[in-house]
This record gives sequence, C-alpha cells and structure tokens, in this order.
Amino acid sequence: MRTLLELRDAIDAVDRQLLQLINERAELAHEVGELKKLDGSPIFRPDREAAVINKLQSINTGRLSAHSIGHIWRELMSACRALEAPQRVAYLGPVGTFSQEAALSFFGTSIQEIPCASLDEVFHAAAAGSADFGVVPLENSTEGVITRSLDQLLNSPTHIIGELSLVIRHHLLRQNPDLAGIDVVAAHPQALAQCQEWLTRHLPDAERHAVSSNAEGARLATEHANWAAIASERASSEYGLHIAARAIQDQAHNRTRFGVICLPQTLEAPAASGKDCTSLVVSVPNRPGAVHDLLNPLKVHGVSMTRFESRPARSAQWEYFFYIDLVGHPSQPNVAAALHDLQSLCGFFKILGTFPVAEA
Repeated sequence: MRTLLELRDAIDAVDRQLLQLINERAELAHEVGELKKLDGSPIFRPDREAAVINKLQSINTGRLSAHSIGHIWRELMSACRALEAPQRVAYLGPVGTFSQEAALSFFGTSIQEIPCASLDEVFHAAAAGSADFGVVPLENSTEGVITRSLDQLLNSPTHIIGELSLVIRHHLLRQNPDLAGIDVVAAHPQALAQCQEWLTRHLPDAERHAVSSNAEGARLATEHANWAAIASERASSEYGLHIAARAIQDQAHNRTRFGVICLPQTLEAPAASGKDCTSLVVSVPNRPGAVHDLLNPLKVHGVSMTRFESRPARSAQWEYFFYIDLVGHPSQPNVAAALHDLQSLCGFFKILGTFPVAEA
C-alpha cells in the first residue's frame, strides 16, 4: 500500500496532466469560437453541450457519479465559452435566490450575472438585449404555475430554449442560530406557501412578511435581529446568516421548473434531441365544445400533453388563454400535423418554445 506522501505526489502529477489537458481543450474551444465568429454561429449551444455531457456520462466507468461528471464538464465548458464572450444572464435577484442557482446550474459559473428586481425586468432584459438569456421560474411542484411568468411569455418576443428542474430546499436563516425571539419571517410568497405547515407548527406567532425574493428576505434579516428569512444555503453564505432550521419545506420533494429564454436571433430553437417539449399558448372562441375541440388534433395524431393551464384573457368577455405543453418536437411529422390542425382551430396561437426536457 502506498504511503500518504506517495499518494499526494501521484495526485499532484495527475493534476499537472489535467491542467495541461484542460488548457489544450481551451485552445481547441477557442479555435471553434473563431470559426463560429466567421460564419455568425452562436457561441452557446446548450443542445451540443448536453450531448457532450450525456456521451461522457454514458461511457464513464470510474468512481465519479454521472451527476458529478455533468457538473465538472458544465463548468469546464462554461470557462471555455467565457474565453470568447461570457454569456450575460438575467435572473430574479438579488444574489442568493434559487433563480441564481438555476442560472449557474444551467450555464456554469463563468457568466456575467444580471440580477433583476422582478420577473418583468428579467423578460425585459432578455428582450431588449441587455442580457443574452434570462432564467425564469415556470412552475413549482407544490404551488403550481408561476402566473407572472406565463403572462410575460404571452407578450414577450423571447422564446424558451431550455429548462431545468431544481430541487428546492428552504432553510430558515437569521442572525442567531436558534428559533428564539423570531417576530417576523420574510420570504417570497411562494416560499411562504411552501413552508406554511412548518411555520404554523414551529413559529405560530411570527408575522409572515412577503417580499420580492427570498434573497431580499435574507438581506432584511441582516438588518433586524428578530427577523428570519426563508432562503437557500447559498443565501446563508452570501449574507452571513446562520441556518436556524434546515429543509423546512412542507413537501420533501419540492422542485421548481425553470425556463431559459432568449430572442430567436440570439439562439434558434434547438434541434430535436429525442426527448423534447413544445410549449404553446392558444385561445379559442367562447362557444360550447371549443376547449374539447382543442384536444382532438392531439388524439388524432398521437401527441401527448403534459400540461394544460388556463389564464384569463383580461378582455372582460370571459375569454381565456390556454398554456399547453406537448411531448415532442415540431420536426416530428405527427407533432407538426397536430400543431397545424390545432392552429386552424385557434383565434390566437403562439409557440412559446421547443427544448429538451430537463432531467427530473
């Protein structure tokens, strides 16, 4: 058996080899970037990066898990991309939100972060060009859809080019490491709703104070000793707060699905991956059987639906927009035929995006 010193020397030797190989990869990535500049191709291709990671995960026979392989290579590709042009990514801020965590999980950490004060600002930044991409929450497994995101998708010129599903673990943060003396709990309304049973059981007398984001609640907790926030572990580090209670969400498997948006000229819809989602919004005339008729083209062409949400059209005529997620890609003949027939029935029809389905 080798000694500790021998093992450390061996690790140092491997690290030197890794460093050399990483720099060789960076040089190759730089050459690719130069070629892309000549023909105007986008620097960031999430479908290509996902394919690279999936292939490496499939051939991995070592001790590292598939998750670890994905994380390492995503960071490596993010650093290589940044040599050409760091992606400007907008998300609901301030720093320490789950939206920031989602952005870093999707793009890697070598990006230019643009924290925004509201979801509306995220959409505006992506649409106006002050950000290349935006990351927005679409739905939560406990509380359902994020209605503001749906409303913005309806009118935004951006489209969804990717998604990710993030495990949401809410922690209670404050200046002191215990629950004594907490008068106010500050958090985003969604977080308060996702932790209401825990709060009722452990802090029944504390006021629940809704704020624009969980990170804003953490910031406020730094200013008031008797306030606590519901936020992420990243927010605890960012704001120097103790975790007074861990994983206080009522549902153990609480997840939020995020969408990655951009202008079509920034990045077109990804090619079919074999496991795709096509998201759209439609409206139909307010007549008997109209909603039933929407489902017929899907049945005829064998296209499955994974989501059907209604939102008022705000026209004072009791009309609604319907948000639909379909399984498949428009390049598939049956999906294309279903979309064609569906559009002929609608007074309003808009494809919100086509993208690979995120891993659960």
